[in-house]
Amino acid sequence: MIEEVRRVAAMQDHALRVKAAVELMGDLQAAVVETSRMRKESIAWLRDHGHSMADVARLMGVSRARVAQLRDAGPPPERAFLGTQQVQVLVPMRPGEREYVALEDSSTGQKLLALAHQLQLEGDLGYIPTSGEIDLNRDDLVVVCGPKTSPVTAEALSKDPKVAFETLPDGRWALTERDSGTVHTSPSDSPADPQPADIAYLGRLPRPDGQGTFLLIAGVHAVGSLGVAHFLTENIADVYAKAGTEPFSMVVTADYEPGTKTIMGSRALSDVLRHETA
Repeated sequence: MIEEVRRVAAMQDHALRVKAAVELMGDLQAAVVETSRMRKESIAWLRDHGHSMADVARLMGVSRARVAQLRDAGPPPERAFLGTQQVQVLVPMRPGEREYVALEDSSTGQKLLALAHQLQLEGDLGYIPTSGEIDLNRDDLVVVCGPKTSPVTAEALSKDPKVAFETLPDGRWALTERDSGTVHTSPSDSPADPQPADIAYLGRLPRPDGQGTFLLIAGVHAVGSLGVAHFLTENIADVYAKAGTEPFSMVVTADYEPGTKTIMGSRALSDVLRHETA
């Protein structure tokens, strides 16, 4: 990035240079935070794989005391699961006499942003129009929207090699593990004994432009997506340890209080199913 510093320094127009300097400082600060996260992750990996503090100190060219300081500095490694600089969480608008955001969707967005802030990551909340049109070709993107609401997410989900989001002959929506054939349905849709619980898809899928990935959260019902936000708040380090930032998918379930739709508990129904990559 030193070339960018030199480029800004060479600007003769101070009105342009001050604007460029502010933008560059933001990029540099973000780079420092992300680099410290990577350093922390690598120190932890080396220690977990048999390297002593002295070994790590030699690799880094610093003292053992300095390694001890640096292993606790910076954001947690799992921060990368959500993004590296400015995460954007998109939740759907719902059609009606006046378009609105469902309470569960709004709560999902806010809970994900709270998690991002906890991981020292800035974030914004955006809204998906009722047409379901979404630009997926963006960095640090988290989409909270199922195939019922958006043809864009329906198209992305159709290419998932591990989990299918589909309708059963009786009209219920289901998440099916393609390899095992295991079918997951929402307990709230049970014809015989409906229960206050829902299921949801959680996955990282390729962007249409092939230049990265995005996270997708899709409940069979909106409360299922809120369950995923609850699940990630408690388990993001474990999911990151298994999936990293590579494409994967899994099924999550959550119990909720019927009146308020407050999540009472969440858990994984499937393994973290990593997608094969070329």
